[in-house]
Amino acid sequence: MKKFIYLFIFFFSLINTNLMAKNLMIMKLSYGDVEIELFPEKAPNHVKRFKDLSDNGQYDGVVFHRVIEGFMAQTGDIKFGKSGSPSFNLSLAGTGGSDLPNLKSEFTDIAHVRGTLSAARSSDPDSANSQFFICFEAAPHLDRQYSAFGRVVKGMEFIDKIKKGDPGSGAVPNPDKIISLRSK
Repeated sequence: MKKFIYLFIFFFSLINTNLMAKNLMIMKLSYGDVEIELFPEKAPNHVKRFKDLSDNGQYDGVVFHRVIEGFMAQTGDIKFGKSGSPSFNLSLAGTGGSDLPNLKSEFTDIAHVRGTLSAARSSDPDSANSQFFICFEAAPHLDRQYSAFGRVVKGMEFIDKIKKGDPGSGAVPNPDKIISLRSK
């Protein structure tokens, strides 16, 4: 009976570890690797979109077009923000998305604290598509207003190194970019 219990615990821990691994992403930056934990139980549609775009290489080469010191770093414009693509246009970065339809909001109880990953959108709560941002510091005014769906669990020091933009607009003239973003 003891062997059975130990085997059950061992088997369950393997399954649990495997499930957890599927909700971890690795974002490679020039400064180092950033590990991101996703919360599919809180925002399943945003997590699915983020993972699908990531694992299909859509975020590779996408610039951090809007970075405001003490607030957040925004990226994810696949249409205009993907460096090296024919449609790359830094002056339009932040106005595009993917070819997929916009997502309905999934406001959660996840607080916008340092390291929170959240969906960028226009003034329409149901306009999130591919863009996202990572908070440098707590931004409680965004709580339950934006669809938070993950958090940085390792490598936040590399997010901190991302080139900051203009203090007013956050526009970055020579932006850093995502080298790659994939499931771990």
